[in-house]
Amino acid sequence: MSGPEDGAVHAPSADLTPAQAWKKLSEGNQRFVDGSSSHPNQDASHRATLVNSQNPFAVIFGCSDSRLAAEIIFDLGLGDAFVVRTAGHVIDNTVLGSLEYSIAYLHVPLIVILGHDSCGAVTATKGAVETGDMPVGFIRDLVERITPSVLTSLRRDKHDVNDMVVEHVKQTAQRLVENSPIIASAVAEQRTAVVGLAYRLQEGRADLVSNFGTL
Repeated sequence: MSGPEDGAVHAPSADLTPAQAWKKLSEGNQRFVDGSSSHPNQDASHRATLVNSQNPFAVIFGCSDSRLAAEIIFDLGLGDAFVVRTAGHVIDNTVLGSLEYSIAYLHVPLIVILGHDSCGAVTATKGAVETGDMPVGFIRDLVERITPSVLTSLRRDKHDVNDMVVEHVKQTAQRLVENSPIIASAVAEQRTAVVGLAYRLQEGRADLVSNFGTL
């Protein structure tokens, strides 16, 4: 990862607008769903062009689940996406700093929050809320951060874990905009959009469930 002190030049990400970045990402996911992935930007010559700088057109903040490999499900290659992952896409200060870096220094026009059905972290939180039996260790911190999303779903009489995943994606996107002045300013100035996606493991499709900004 490079910063302003390393002398690398970072042009705006392929000069894409948030809407164009979203279209590019959506088209890649459709190719993956259709079984026609093109595996772009994975050859040796392209690798060589990235030695001194990077120009991703999207930052993807997703769950760490092994079935949710962002570059694969959106048919991306080297240098296309700046990826941050935690279990249950839980936000902490390091995550916020990483996402802010992608906006302030890489000028990425699209932030994606990527959740998925049958999420283990959300399932564990649902169980803890229902039984009162909290997990031990730092897993407890994950559960505590996901709990507001689970409680909101229950208050709305939505008891299915996949409904809770969608709510958690929405709340994560909202927290980014509320807690980061850097991201909020980029969204307000239409330089960046923040979208929430819920990924279906069976179909391979990432559905839009939340949007802050112009697409």
